[in-house]
Amino acid sequence: QVQLVESGGGWVQAGGSLRLSCAPSRTIVAINTMGWYRQVPGTQREVVADITSGGSTHYVDSVKGRFTISRDNAKNTVYLQMNSLKPEDTAVYYCNIRGGGGIFANYEYWGQGTQVTVSS
Repeated sequence: QVQLVESGGGWVQAGGSLRLSCAPSRTIVAINTMGWYRQVPGTQREVVADITSGGSTHYVDSVKGRFTISRDNAKNTVYLQMNSLKPEDTAVYYCNIRGGGGIFANYEYWGQGTQVTVSS
């Protein structure tokens, strides 16, 4: 079973920066979309940003211009650079990897979540 290992969360003051990283516990193939979601207790998990195998990116409006998602295909790793953080960015952030197609069965993996806390 593949596990996604996340790192980089923590506490930061408003206006600060954090960089999240996520990599699988073993090499996986046929990765399509890699992304980051976040969830505040009592609310639905929302997509923050994702990136396709071709490099196309998508961001939720609230983070555009502040967050940047990137991926290193050789390392199966996805990053989320978060700048100009705001208290409303406080949440548990989850990594997501989806893939498959062709001869490969479709799959989806989730990370265990990493807490990001932004103080005002």
